[in-house]
Amino acid sequence: MQAKIDQYTSEINAFQPANADELESFRIKYLGSKGLIKDLFDEFKLVGPEEKRLFGKVLNEFKQHAETKYQEWKESFETKVQNQGIETDLTLPGEGIELGSRHPLSLVRREIVEIFKKLGFTVAEGPEIEDDWHNFSALNFPEEHPARDMQDTFFIKKGGEKGDIALRTHTSSVQVRMMEQGKPPFRSIMPGRVYRNEAISARAHCFFHQIEGLYVDENVSFADLKQTLYYFVQELYGEGTKVRFRPSYFPFTEPSAEMDISCSLCKGDGCNMCKGSGWVEILGCGMVDPNVLENCGIDSKQYTGFAFGMGIERITNLKYEIKDLRLFSENDIRFLKQFQSEIS
Repeated sequence: MQAKIDQYTSEINAFQPANADELESFRIKYLGSKGLIKDLFDEFKLVGPEEKRLFGKVLNEFKQHAETKYQEWKESFETKVQNQGIETDLTLPGEGIELGSRHPLSLVRREIVEIFKKLGFTVAEGPEIEDDWHNFSALNFPEEHPARDMQDTFFIKKGGEKGDIALRTHTSSVQVRMMEQGKPPFRSIMPGRVYRNEAISARAHCFFHQIEGLYVDENVSFADLKQTLYYFVQELYGEGTKVRFRPSYFPFTEPSAEMDISCSLCKGDGCNMCKGSGWVEILGCGMVDPNVLENCGIDSKQYTGFAFGMGIERITNLKYEIKDLRLFSENDIRFLKQFQSEIS
């Protein structure tokens, strides 16, 4: 077997194909399903254990050598053909360059930011890798809260001086950092990517995008929250959009509510998006819990505030009638081209 490998190696090293037909003959002779290398592997199956240990590596290296030589020659011929076509036929059309387009999530994020800027909200950002204090504890999450479990959170490091380290599960952590580092009043929105350990489907993903808002000042009321969100909905979806608030629970707000809008796809008649109800939930909101203010060094007897948070994917789904969340992260140029007309 060693003699055959040495002979075939010498033949391959000496061989120089003159054209594509000779290269194809080389492929069939050595690399084909009935070629010489296939015969060597069939012969290798019949040798004893000692010879297998001796020739196994040698045989694999020989096969890789033959495949490498073939690939080099093939690429060389393809390059010659391309160059020859350019040199001999100047009428050949050039290769088109695909123009990029803004991602629909970027378009919606920018629109949301612009709406809240009109109300005096600034934009704040924070790290995507957070410690337990900023992601959970400061936001009034008790130790036994299910959001701390591995089923919801991507933990990076357990324990440590600042507690567990994880990919942030919401952009509320940016609110904590803002309140810790400054003094009221605060009026800001926090857009960013967040992560949760969920199965990927048409309606859920392990990473998505949020925009959260925070307003803290003296004498801030739930009425201020409602009027702010009424304005936002009318600006984004149009003046005919209906709004309703439902009582809810969040550890960091009290009282808390979820806000629904009339379904923009069916106009309230009922469809798959709204599950036949005519309403779609787009965000959660509420008055900042006094414990959260105190955790951040703010006097809850002097200051009050409201907070809200929404998923940009959900807003985009309703705005552009996109029914599968996975489309946002597949980078399919056919999907993205649909939004070129939205670029201003």
